[in-house]
Amino acid sequence: MRFETLRVPGATLYYEVRGSGPPVLFLPGGGGDAASADPIAEVLEDRFTVVSLDPRGYSRSVLDGPQQTQRVEVQSDDAFRLLDHLTDEPAFVVGGSAGAIVGLDLLARHPDRVRLLIAHEPPCFAVLPDAAEQRAMIEEVYTLFRTESPAAAGARFLAGISNAMKPSPVPAELPPRAAEMWARLAANGPLMLEYELREFTAYLPDYQALAPMADRVVLAVGRETRGCLPYRPAMEIARRIGREVTEFPGAHNGMRTEAPEFAAQLADTMTARLRAESAGRC
Repeated sequence: MRFETLRVPGATLYYEVRGSGPPVLFLPGGGGDAASADPIAEVLEDRFTVVSLDPRGYSRSVLDGPQQTQRVEVQSDDAFRLLDHLTDEPAFVVGGSAGAIVGLDLLARHPDRVRLLIAHEPPCFAVLPDAAEQRAMIEEVYTLFRTESPAAAGARFLAGISNAMKPSPVPAELPPRAAEMWARLAANGPLMLEYELREFTAYLPDYQALAPMADRVVLAVGRETRGCLPYRPAMEIARRIGREVTEFPGAHNGMRTEAPEFAAQLADTMTARLRAESAGRC
């Protein structure tokens, strides 16, 4: 595994590269970092080059100035610059939760850099018919964060998404690298609540830009989140661009809790894309 940094406007990004083969960029969920890709990368790295990063302002990706509101288009530009730095070929992009939103924006703005996007449960609640109700829930979460505690805000958010996430592990029972990651994620959580949650959940995809490239989008959902809030935005986005959703193992955090099965389905999806491209050239 290589550990590197890249200067981008306003920040220094930390990223990791492992494996060999076609490039895959992993975009973590809100407050996640490069090590969030570990369970997936362990399965993929014998066939793909897996790139993962700490989004700016989180973990080891340092801002030039004070913390500020996280914006989808800025994180999308960071991802574009990282891909441009690493490879001349288009990459597979796998985004989970907030990372799925960044992936949608990246494909809309820089379609030449994305071979295929697997966007797992992007929480852009603004696309929903009951967007006003979901916005009120997010504002309640934010108010609890500011007036009570991150724990109170987190509990309200989990209730708002129908507890569509399986429990986190106990850090003391984890190997050192994983335990270190969870310590970083604990520090990132309040930053996500303060600077990212409201902005990202209000994001509206550029349907006009995405529709012509719909065959390069897999709107992924968790098999165990049917009927829960995180499942619904992917369904609406898929409907708007003429696609169907694809179920993956687990719940909203299935990339971690069902990692081997999730990664195997990712590998099958990406390999099928490579085969289709190869057949098209024959």
